[in-house]
Amino acid sequence: MDAFLTAHFWVAVGQIILIDILLGGDNAVVIALACRKLPAAQRTQGILWGTVGAIVLRVILIAFALTLLQVPFLKLVGGALLIWIGVKLLAPDDDDEHGNIEGSDKLWGAVKTVIVADLVMSIDNVIAIAGAAQGAGEEHQLSLVIFGLLVSIPIIVWGSQLVLKLMDRFPFIITLGGMLLGWIAGTMSHSDPAVVDYLPQDKSWHYAAGVLGALLVLALGTVLKKRSTNDNN
Repeated sequence: MDAFLTAHFWVAVGQIILIDILLGGDNAVVIALACRKLPAAQRTQGILWGTVGAIVLRVILIAFALTLLQVPFLKLVGGALLIWIGVKLLAPDDDDEHGNIEGSDKLWGAVKTVIVADLVMSIDNVIAIAGAAQGAGEEHQLSLVIFGLLVSIPIIVWGSQLVLKLMDRFPFIITLGGMLLGWIAGTMSHSDPAVVDYLPQDKSWHYAAGVLGALLVLALGTVLKKRSTNDNN
């Protein structure tokens, strides 16, 4: 119970919620597309059960990810992937990932579509959330992940449109989100079993790795965004 009173726990919870909002905003689109052919009376059920199934599957994936991140070099690979995801968040491409999502006029068909689509689209969430949970200590990582995901469910399902409007109005929110992923990538890579014997593991180096990761995402994202703007012009 004392773990719920620590600053590390609530910082990690905040990171998980922000990650799920930024990287899970597509969930609302997927749910809408998958359930659009259902009768009106069944749409709420489709949304509810599809979301529950997707969240349960994500918890299972993250539980595996938390274990796998103890293997040497996997945190480095995960950190590199998070840097790439953060850069793509700052400088997204124009490809539409939702065009191939088919709706179903059967309740469980729609639920299956939501779960499968979320599985395909949730790799970035899984790695980012597992990395954020590492910052709260090993003892309560999975409970932290479950708590953070439960808190984020209503935000994703009912608040995603509001969040998207806020992002459109205040673009710095997206920039901060991308830098957060860079921070997690840096701190996660710093604690990889393959490098712990070669790098100092005190807090100042831990924070320095996080700052370096955040600045790397900001720099790469800014350069790619400018290049994309110039190419379009």
